[in-house]
Amino acid sequence: MDTLFLVEVTLAGLGAGALYALTGVAFVLIYKATRVVNLAIGEILMLGGYAFLGFAAGLGLSPWLALPLAIAAGGALGWLVERALIRPMLGESPISVFMVTIGLGSILAGVVQLGWGADPLRLPEFMPSTPVFIGEAYLAPKVAIGFVAAAVVIGLFLALFRFSRGGVALKATAADQGAAYSVGIDVPRVFSVAWILACATAAGAGVLIGAIGGISPTMGVFGLSVLVVVIIGGLDSIAGALVGGLLIGLVEALAGAFLGGEFKLVVTFALLLVLLMVRPYGLFGTHEIERL
Repeated sequence: MDTLFLVEVTLAGLGAGALYALTGVAFVLIYKATRVVNLAIGEILMLGGYAFLGFAAGLGLSPWLALPLAIAAGGALGWLVERALIRPMLGESPISVFMVTIGLGSILAGVVQLGWGADPLRLPEFMPSTPVFIGEAYLAPKVAIGFVAAAVVIGLFLALFRFSRGGVALKATAADQGAAYSVGIDVPRVFSVAWILACATAAGAGVLIGAIGGISPTMGVFGLSVLVVVIIGGLDSIAGALVGGLLIGLVEALAGAFLGGEFKLVVTFALLLVLLMVRPYGLFGTHEIERL
């Protein structure tokens, strides 16, 4: 086996895994605050890429201005979805809220196809193209930038939840909404902030992913891989999203390199099944005990 090739495959896998982890954090934020499994996260990610394209190519703005605007558009969508769709459904059966997110994803995909068509598109170039070498191993510059950006954002979220009042409020709300109300925490506001942050994060991830591989209305499928990531890491654990993302990115890269691209999903879901049999709540998920 060529050691250099193995190192390059590993680096590429970790780069892809960092983007999985970043999107996984968006998934975890919503679940941690509201216990909603948001299957529209892939379509929100997709919308971030198209929003960037609209601002940069459609309006002719600088890509570095289009990027924060696309992230802000994702946050605005999160606020709107939480207020208009999710908040009225709180207290209803989990499957009902789950189906709302599936319907939302289908609507977003349809809106994108109506506005931009079904063909894949390229985003305007805005990242440096200088080759990146770690030792003798080559890493695509866009993948390297995506890895660094994901690491910074995830680090900020980990610090936010550990040291800020907002993070404490979110953890308290996730643990017991009634107790959070009793100590003066504005629980509906926590819900809104969680959705805003999560959807803004997903939109930013969509720009990074689109810059690497282009954008298309089928980008929502990326959300299925992210669902695997957060199930493996733990639905309510940001650290789990980080570890799960890197693990799945690495497994997919190695499976694709040595078994063929068609085996990536097979290996990924086989790993998921084995892990669920051993740790049903994921690597870092909270083990919930129910008393009858």
